Amino acid sequence: MPISNPSLPSVPDGLHVDGLTLDTSGLLITARTTAAQACCRVRRRASVRVHSRYWRTFDDLPWQDRSVTWRVQVRRFRCGHCPGRIFAERVPGLGTRKARRSDQLAEAQTDIGMVLGGEAGARLSRRLAMPVSGDTVLRLIRRRGTVPSPLPRVIGIDDWAWRRGRSYGTIVCDLERRRVIDLLPGRSSAPVRDWLTAHPSVTVVSRDRSGPYAEAARTGAPRATQVADRWHCSSTLPRPCAASSSGTSPRYETWRTAPCTTPPAPLIWRRRRQRQRT
Repeated sequence: MPISNPSLPSVPDGLHVDGLTLDTSGLLITARTTAAQACCRVRRRASVRVHSRYWRTFDDLPWQDRSVTWRVQVRRFRCGHCPGRIFAERVPGLGTRKARRSDQLAEAQTDIGMVLGGEAGARLSRRLAMPVSGDTVLRLIRRRGTVPSPLPRVIGIDDWAWRRGRSYGTIVCDLERRRVIDLLPGRSSAPVRDWLTAHPSVTVVSRDRSGPYAEAARTGAPRATQVADRWHCSSTLPRPCAASSSGTSPRYETWRTAPCTTPPAPLIWRRRRQRQRT
């Protein structure tokens, strides 16, 4: 039956609605396809020989803060040009082959995941009557792929911890677009040098003052300008300034570790008990 109420979900072309069921869980729409024939995906030939029928389920965009589910009866056809081949007809306007959600719902959940991520996007989707798991949101994000971006010109290189204290890697960021470009294994100069060699468009390399990164930038991008990033400058500048103002320089003076003046643990406990008694 056609849905004439404009407030209800729209029916795609090629589907005939047989029933509507509204309960606390959401809106269930039962429908069937109406095309007289279907096209084989291999031979690209139309067929009218119906083999059997089965049901497909699609989740759709919510309606009135209620989840919408389509239950569509789909037919299988025999291909007259492929001996023994049976194929299923497509559901127009709802979803692609083997899909469990409509194209509109997948697009909305992907947009939410691109902004919030997996688990946070799943929580917001459930609040908006579009229940989904965090893993599914991540799969939708990976399915969309990445938008090709211009070649990087100004990059920042620094180390980061895969597991703090055990394994480290190198992160490469595009400072002009404020995006992470790549993650490299280890903190040695070889991976960074190879990466810079494969990206000759880099003109400025912002890094810390470590030797391996300096060597990698010098050998991998010899024409690029090397600069020290602002965070490392601000974090390491106060100590040399304090040393120069006091007349001492850590470059020429050997610093000796002062003996430990902290009393042993039993003495600390004894003094603490004495204070509690008084």
